[in-house]
Amino acid sequence: MLLIYNTLSQEKEIFKPIHPGKIDFYVCGITVYDYCHIGHARVYLVFDTIIRYLRYRGFEVNYIRNITDIDDKIIKRADENQEPMEILTERFINAMHEDFAALNIEPATLEPRATEYVPQMITLIKTLMDKGYAYVGANGDVYYKVEKFESYGCLSHRKMDDLQAGARIGINESKQHPFDFVLWKSAKVGEPSWASPWGPGRPGWHIECSAMSLKNLGETFDIHGGGPDLKFPHHENERAQSEAATGKTFVNYWMHVGYVQIEKEKMAKSLGNFVTIREFLQHYHPEVLRYFSISSHYRSPVDYTGDHIDFAFRALERLYTALRGITIPHSVSIPSHSEYEKRFCDAMNDDFNTPVAIAVLFDLAREINRLRDADSEEVYPLALLLKKLGNLLGILNATPEEFLQNLNGSEIDRNEIDRLISERLIAKTAKDWKKADEIRETLLQKNIILEDSPDGKTKWSVKAR
Repeated sequence: MLLIYNTLSQEKEIFKPIHPGKIDFYVCGITVYDYCHIGHARVYLVFDTIIRYLRYRGFEVNYIRNITDIDDKIIKRADENQEPMEILTERFINAMHEDFAALNIEPATLEPRATEYVPQMITLIKTLMDKGYAYVGANGDVYYKVEKFESYGCLSHRKMDDLQAGARIGINESKQHPFDFVLWKSAKVGEPSWASPWGPGRPGWHIECSAMSLKNLGETFDIHGGGPDLKFPHHENERAQSEAATGKTFVNYWMHVGYVQIEKEKMAKSLGNFVTIREFLQHYHPEVLRYFSISSHYRSPVDYTGDHIDFAFRALERLYTALRGITIPHSVSIPSHSEYEKRFCDAMNDDFNTPVAIAVLFDLAREINRLRDADSEEVYPLALLLKKLGNLLGILNATPEEFLQNLNGSEIDRNEIDRLISERLIAKTAKDWKKADEIRETLLQKNIILEDSPDGKTKWSVKAR
């Protein structure tokens, strides 16, 4: 039994897919006018982890993640750069794909772009006009009539009296009600536009996801996800316009991932308090960011601090160290009906409780260390199981040496490390313990830890910075 917390009901619900064995899953994607930051990364790492587990459970997951490639911010940035909008968006789409690949985020089944679905958006707006849910304002923009949709505010759990107007468009006198939101914007000089029954213009932000999901997933689909800032107004507006157009439930389960915060304030480009994915990866192995993202429950906010990143590094270091030096024979298979795997699945079945699932990995690592110390062959199937369960969370995909010797952000390279270790070995052979200790200290100052084994070999790893 799989339980999912539904933002709409504010309760954990038993998951029942519309079509047995298949899940239609839509997640709002990136607005491509700049590099992705680690707040974005957490959202897509979380959903990547969830989808990995759903596929492990045997579901066929049809994962749609859109790209917003027409938007006020995109137009503004292209104008600032004095370059065509298409060149700007293509550059940052490519950058997004590079960042996601570096983080081992699996590709979506389909990645529709907003500019490819303008005809579907126009058709959807016409339907809303015909049903009395939309009108043309005095400024030529088309607006959604919020007061006509009786359950508006139910997703974000806000009452109309408490709602604050405005999404990416400010309040203006052309609206019949301050909460009404734009569906179609009349053309402005120098901006891209498309022909429509209301004159040349371009779609508003909210209509794009409704059009793309309705086209690719149908009038009702299983799961819709995104960041917490999308709950209102974006998802609230999506739900209102989609259900008004079709007369059917738009989404059965709504999921929202908690913010990444810096000093208790959400990380956002608009606030200028962000770290890009590629900046992070200059200093850390990609799995550190994934571990940081899933070590707290996905609905909880997480604080981005140096201490928390170091904690994620050290936690992964413990798991990889448990696997270091173990060569698993080809004849070994993963144990069936393992209590560890059952506990892992119980945690993930409870609204994807990754912190509890991760705790199972550390229990496995402790048992692996015990069995290795006892020189027991039982260590091999458990090591294989640890890798399998780790992979379901998107971690432990590297070899222990690749992770433990990752030199991103270090002031020393591998050749220099090898040279100093060789010098130290010569010093030890000559019983020059002072020089051997000096070399160890020199490496430690550069965050390199040495470990001497009984057979005379020296292993090294990177210390958390």
